[in-house]
Amino acid sequence: MIPSQRHLFDIPDDIAYFNCAYMGPLTKTARAAGHGGIDRKSLPWTVAPSDFFTESEQARSLFATLVGTAADNIAIIPSASYGLAIAARNLPLEAGEKILLIEDQFPSNVYCWQERAKECGAEIVTVSTPADRDWTSAVLNALDERVAIAALPHIHWTDGARLDLEAIGAKLRSNGGKLVLDVTQSLGALPLDLEKVRPDFLIAAAYKWLLGPYSVGFLYVAPAHQDGDPLEYNWLNRKGSEDFAGLVDYVDVYQQGARRYDMGERANFALMPVAVAALEQILDWGVADIQETLTQKTRDIAARCAGLGLTSLPDDMRAGHFLGLRRDGGLPKDLLDRLRSENILVSVRGSSMRITPHLFNNEADSDRLLAALENIL
Repeated sequence: MIPSQRHLFDIPDDIAYFNCAYMGPLTKTARAAGHGGIDRKSLPWTVAPSDFFTESEQARSLFATLVGTAADNIAIIPSASYGLAIAARNLPLEAGEKILLIEDQFPSNVYCWQERAKECGAEIVTVSTPADRDWTSAVLNALDERVAIAALPHIHWTDGARLDLEAIGAKLRSNGGKLVLDVTQSLGALPLDLEKVRPDFLIAAAYKWLLGPYSVGFLYVAPAHQDGDPLEYNWLNRKGSEDFAGLVDYVDVYQQGARRYDMGERANFALMPVAVAALEQILDWGVADIQETLTQKTRDIAARCAGLGLTSLPDDMRAGHFLGLRRDGGLPKDLLDRLRSENILVSVRGSSMRITPHLFNNEADSDRLLAALENIL
């Protein structure tokens, strides 16, 4: 169990922030790194050509360590939708084949597949929400030989229901299908064994559970897909781009591995230092320990909320950093406004009140949340 890390964040005592799935705050160290990046950009004569590569390569390496792979397998992207578009562009799909999604999936992992299906004459198959919230069984039952691509999350973004990606990936591969994962709502807080899951593409935006900046993300690309087509053709991802004097010697060869998929201006001097500081902190805490600590926090909150008529998925069906609470008859329409008036921040997604704490939350936050819910409900 990791003790409260609130001292590392600039969160006032009167703020109870249970909304990391909406946006994770920056640590003080990450914020300072961002300020330093802005200051450096204001003095461009201090920016050396090597600076276009050093921090982005450091971030790439840190993310690779987080997911347990080589840095050559990681691309730097600006958003989850960008990475998903790369996956959609580079996976084979024929008329009559299926792309499998789940109901109420986050839209960034839906729109690109709708467009791809239209282009190819493929079919979108959406797995309906199972009554028992057992997404794994529902997805496994829907996988057949016609499913060419399954585009899924690790957990459902509305209530934290978990999918067994190892089992899903194994069955999908046995049928010749490809696996694309958007793990924005899990990576950094929920362990994922890349070697066992074996996705073809894995995407994560940095601004939620990675506690990083907005407009930065990362893309894992399996080696089999590293000779594909990028979304843009920028100078940084070409071989030899470190030689500024030679940039007019245009080349067809890309930088090594997944770097061909890097976004333009990946060196972003303001945001890349923030991403580096955030990833270093996540690795220092350890994802397994983060998950264990947050599981205890949400378990305690769920137990106390049960007396208020709020129900959640059992521990073995949800990720420990996510708590989706439902109530017979629905939640009050003014719930968020009334909680916000007391500086208590949660989300409502679908029919769930989504409580997503992190290591900055303490017992006083939980006590304030429960007291407010008792008054409202």
